[in-house]
Amino acid sequence: MLERDMFWERGSKMASSDIGIDLGTASILVYVRGKGVVLKEPSVVAFDRDTNKVKAIGEEARVLLGRSPGNIVAIRPLRKGVISDYTVTEQMLKYFIQKAIGKLSFRKPRISISVPSSVTEVEKKAVEDATYLAGAREVQIIDEPIAAAIGAGIDVSRPCGNMIVDIGGGTCDVAVISLNGIVVSTSIKVAGDDFDEAIIRYVRKKHNLLIGERTAEDIKIHVGTAIERPQQKVMEVKGRDLVTSLPKTVKITSEEVREALKEATTQIVEAVRNVLERTPPEMAADVVDRGIVLTGGGALLDGLEELIEEKTGINTMTAEEPMTAVVVGTGRYIELMSAEKN
Repeated sequence: MLERDMFWERGSKMASSDIGIDLGTASILVYVRGKGVVLKEPSVVAFDRDTNKVKAIGEEARVLLGRSPGNIVAIRPLRKGVISDYTVTEQMLKYFIQKAIGKLSFRKPRISISVPSSVTEVEKKAVEDATYLAGAREVQIIDEPIAAAIGAGIDVSRPCGNMIVDIGGGTCDVAVISLNGIVVSTSIKVAGDDFDEAIIRYVRKKHNLLIGERTAEDIKIHVGTAIERPQQKVMEVKGRDLVTSLPKTVKITSEEVREALKEATTQIVEAVRNVLERTPPEMAADVVDRGIVLTGGGALLDGLEELIEEKTGINTMTAEEPMTAVVVGTGRYIELMSAEKN
């Protein structure tokens, strides 16, 4: 009897997982303790309007964006870092948790999940409830800037000011962190998705060409830039002519994309300056010494760190793995909390 109890206890410990989730507007990443980042997929769900049933989740659903028949709709259940469709978010979380740890888990996992620093208590509660319903045993909510700082390798427990700029898909969080907490922060709803929308608007206005989200993202990745470059990149873009309604190909340069993104990048720079102006003097001195660290997919925009450095006069660098910094930090946060309890 005793041996059997010991076996089950040992089995449940082995099968129980600590999971960190970066529930992003554009993509969802899952970190499993002891394994690292095990999953990165788009935050997209496709469902059939006629039957109201989910057809695909993640990468399978992203392929259907703008390419599905009328009855199948691909949606993003999160907008600007906030849950816009509760039921779909819950189904999506359940799917990704099971995919990350497998269905044959004896115990429900402990989950830490990151949210933008500007979300309200009601919005936080919605994330927490959805995570419990998706199968969590325990839920820990962590502010994205703290998770990003931990994931970027910054020791947030020290009494020292560190500035982090986390540019995701829906929000940009700027914060000065010290002693495991946020001292000064701001969160603006200008990020990677807004870069894509700005490119769509620009191409429509300048070239009379209608393009989709995926094409805009390709333009951003291949020829996007935040500063003027002596050597311009050129990309051929296919879309639909607004005059003839027929398919058309145009050439787009990196300088045009810089112009398209100027408003969005200026808002990010202004958010950084705003936080610096409100930072206590001693901590501002720490930030000058240690520099500004960029994380998130938006940090990969060519020339963004140079633009922030030029406008603030402070050394700016991008984290080694900006895309996974938040999820790694979220996962490590639960490990740090476990270590403190023990």
